[in-house]
Amino acid sequence: MAFNSKFIAHTAAVAFSATALYSVTAVAQQATSSGEVRRVNAEAGKITIQHGAIPELDLTAMTLVYKIDPALLSGIQPGDKVKFTAKRDGGDYVVVAISK
Repeated sequence: MAFNSKFIAHTAAVAFSATALYSVTAVAQQATSSGEVRRVNAEAGKITIQHGAIPELDLTAMTLVYKIDPALLSGIQPGDKVKFTAKRDGGDYVVVAISK
């Protein structure tokens, strides 16, 4: 079976498009927002934050429990107004930076 140049070019374009689509969806999502700390559980590495919508993470306004490195929790307590950066890591949401 002989392949013509149009068929080869079309096949290459389809393969490139599929690869580009996969690459975009594989990128980790991250966003910065602000909210109010509701709970802190340093032992479990968790923080509960009430915040507005975070479109980059497909989150509506809510109160959500995030995973967090306990080292980031120094000086953070319930009632604090904070600015934080969070990312989606698989099925979890993780705070990677936080400040008052």
